[in-house]
Amino acid sequence: MTINPSQSNSASQSPVALGQPQTGWQTRLKPILITFVLFYLGFVLFIPALNVFVQAFSGGMSGFLHTFTQRAFLNAVKLTLWMAIITVPLNTVFGLSAAWAIGRNKRFPGRALLISIIDLPFSISPVVAGLMVVLLYGRNGWFGSLLDANNIKIIFAVPGMVLATAFVSLPFVAREVIPVLEEIGTEPEEAAKTLGASSWQTFWRVTLPSIQWGLLYGVLLTNARAMGEFGAIAVVSGNIAGKTQTLPLFVEEAYKQYNTQSAYAAAVLLACLAIVTMVAKALLERKIDDKGKAE
Repeated sequence: MTINPSQSNSASQSPVALGQPQTGWQTRLKPILITFVLFYLGFVLFIPALNVFVQAFSGGMSGFLHTFTQRAFLNAVKLTLWMAIITVPLNTVFGLSAAWAIGRNKRFPGRALLISIIDLPFSISPVVAGLMVVLLYGRNGWFGSLLDANNIKIIFAVPGMVLATAFVSLPFVAREVIPVLEEIGTEPEEAAKTLGASSWQTFWRVTLPSIQWGLLYGVLLTNARAMGEFGAIAVVSGNIAGKTQTLPLFVEEAYKQYNTQSAYAAAVLLACLAIVTMVAKALLERKIDDKGKAE
């Protein structure tokens, strides 16, 4: 195919090729898109978040602080922390094991199926996840008669809440560690074994330092999801104040009881936890970027 010199010259002299600013509808479209994005974020995110803080302090500082002395609120905070304390280590161990199996064995039967199962909580509604737990461990569920015979209570109790929380927060560690393992390859580990290191020594001194930022990132996301989960917990817990009521459920119940300031005060605490998570996430991303540039 021949190229017309005049066409080549005109292409090289185009505004895009010369790096000149675009004109016409493209120039007018840019501020329109920016304005749309700002308005959308304002109505969807910024204004509702600001309203939470305004409503929380609408009754004064004394009313806001009074929420933090209520027994139901303190029990909800305690149970929320327990959900994170139990499920985060469980999903961290599972995530590391799954990431190791997938990242270090790129060809084995069922690899694609295993990845799909790990990603399942991303595609299933949390309410459906809670219903699944009920259908398995409820009184009329598959294992209900066996559990009743041994006086074991799963549904409307802490064990069912732990199962639901563990399910919805399951993928994060594995999904953050797998790409890191694939990126670093097996050469450092093979070199360590050549020098006489055992499998545990290789893991603790070579593999773990290489994946530490990705692992921390996954743990951070897992903790955020565990502490903020509502849908699955609402189905399996029964929302019993002082027993099976987490902080998100406390917000809903307080709002239903027209105790709006307490509801918004608890929401402020959840929002602050989200902000801390975002800041920690940004710091970890910066650390990861700095490490990548250094290498």
